[in-house]
Amino acid sequence: MAQMAFPLPLRLHHIPFFPRTLHPTPKPIRFLTLPLSSTSTSPMAVSCCSRTVLLPIADGTEPMEAIITIDVLRRCGAHVTVASASSNLSVQALHGVKIIADASVSGVANTAFDLVALPGGVPGVDNLRDCKVLEGLVKKHVEDGRLYAAVCAAPAVVLGPWGLLNGLKATCYPAFMEKLASYAATTVESRVQLDGRVVTSRAPGTTMEFAVALVEQLCGKEKADEVAGPLVMRSNHGDEPTFTELNPVQWTCDNPPKILVPIANGTEEMEAVIIIDILRRAKAEVVVASVEDKLEIVASRNVKLEADMLLDEAAKLSYDLIVLPGGLGGAKAFASSETLVSLLKKQRESNRYYGAICASPALVLEPHGLLKSKKATAFPALCDKLSDQSEVENRVVVDGNLITSRGPGTTIEFALAIAEKLFGRKLALELAKTIVFTRP
Repeated sequence: MAQMAFPLPLRLHHIPFFPRTLHPTPKPIRFLTLPLSSTSTSPMAVSCCSRTVLLPIADGTEPMEAIITIDVLRRCGAHVTVASASSNLSVQALHGVKIIADASVSGVANTAFDLVALPGGVPGVDNLRDCKVLEGLVKKHVEDGRLYAAVCAAPAVVLGPWGLLNGLKATCYPAFMEKLASYAATTVESRVQLDGRVVTSRAPGTTMEFAVALVEQLCGKEKADEVAGPLVMRSNHGDEPTFTELNPVQWTCDNPPKILVPIANGTEEMEAVIIIDILRRAKAEVVVASVEDKLEIVASRNVKLEADMLLDEAAKLSYDLIVLPGGLGGAKAFASSETLVSLLKKQRESNRYYGAICASPALVLEPHGLLKSKKATAFPALCDKLSDQSEVENRVVVDGNLITSRGPGTTIEFALAIAEKLFGRKLALELAKTIVFTRP
């Protein structure tokens, strides 16, 4: 088949970087996915809602890459099965995140899928590569002419050794490009690359583009555009992250800063995971608290999350920052929680920092007077609920001790802006390069 660069409305760039160490002892957050059906289908003869996708995970998988891919593909109606290549369904991903798979890889070994997509993360990719059942499944999948994909280290560490990139053009995590060159016919520095039936991409910071590319391959450009719109993706892929700042103040905090991230039924899992992942990379102490009456919550795309503790327990502690992920159901639960609203009001009154993204500025902060005399932004469809709409077109807005942002596609910028306010511009840019969100 002809080799080509993937025809997406995005810019493709090469970004060298040096990985940072992780937060040394983060409390694990467990992510559990709800089972979805996986029946054999012809990729060219079914509607989008019938597409089936296998997303294998293993101990050491990069959670941003796994969760973003799952989230975006489920938005297009695809039936995504998350399969564990580890010895049990509970998988210890990076950054203290646990993912509970729908099934084991051996349990789906005889199932045909329209797409197999591999997340990266080290040592997750090594564990995927060494899973013989997965290797056999993917090789048969490729022999059958079906779509396959990999991001971050997975092209070089998994697809390459399996002989599935021979004669093809591919990209990967920059630090693995030399390794990739020993397997692929041509290595490229594109953020997303299509050649024949394989799609490859670079790192956490390119995963949303990667996932939208997969939607286009599964369902066509019209569906990809339909999915991409509400994500509020940026058009200047690879540029340095920026934010709008009003009434600037220097944020001071403990070392490490202590951050509360509440979650609830209906929370947008992509936003929660990105915030947790990036802030733990910055070595912040992130506490994830369930607003429900149990630790497990069902997020907006049917991913179950398990918090570190219940909110009532978390409320006994003090925080440098409280930051709310979005999701319509989650925001409504936050707004109804007297404990959380009280925490937020005390945070504001004491001039400590608080923030929200997506639906939460409009549905939580605004109704409870937490945006009074403040400029903010929110998810575009909800901006009319803000009393002051003068800054709503901005992707990230910082007004004194408040930070707000628009939606899933702005979450990395949001988290990097928080990192900049807490740790400085130098570290924020280093993080951006580490996840290949920006150019060097």
